[in-house]
Amino acid sequence: MADDFDMSGQRTLNDIAVGARLVEALVHHVSKSGVASIAYPALLELGRFLDPKDAAMDRAEPLGIAMKLHFVAEYCKAQGAPNLACLAVHPASGRPAFACAGDIEAERQAAAAFDWAQALSRLADYVRAAQDRVPARLKPRRERPAEVSWYAYFTAHREACKGVTSADKKEVVNLVMGGLDPETALRRFLAAKAAYEDAGI
Repeated sequence: MADDFDMSGQRTLNDIAVGARLVEALVHHVSKSGVASIAYPALLELGRFLDPKDAAMDRAEPLGIAMKLHFVAEYCKAQGAPNLACLAVHPASGRPAFACAGDIEAERQAAAAFDWAQALSRLADYVRAAQDRVPARLKPRRERPAEVSWYAYFTAHREACKGVTSADKKEVVNLVMGGLDPETALRRFLAAKAAYEDAGI
């Protein structure tokens, strides 16, 4: 099942930054569209539209959305709020695949009826606390050093990397930019890709 996505991979500062933008985007979406679902690519586009100068949001890819939606779900739970992640769906299946369980329609109805103003006012504090829990060893890297690090790993481990296409590279580099070493980034990416593909069936 797609929602069995492996959460053992370490959450990065990038996951938190994009997750926070997705909270804001989902609140905007539910205020305008009520219980209507929104596909992952459209959700990322909405996040970029709402914050066009956010570099992490600009690099976000649908294949990496699982960890971000788990952040959304945890934030909503901490606020005693309905799970906004239930509004986000896989573009192929039209079903929420990550961070949403139980009565999806009831969660969507509750999210549409909820007053999000107070919960949103606590988002910055929640983000800071989440950032404080990220281990110091996960130091973010700039794009170019992350690309160099990934390329060195890729050339030395071509067999292990054979499932990574040129189109996939951006998300793997995102993970390395988030502070993961290339081997861990590859494992997390392959798990995320498999879960994403499974969710589309």
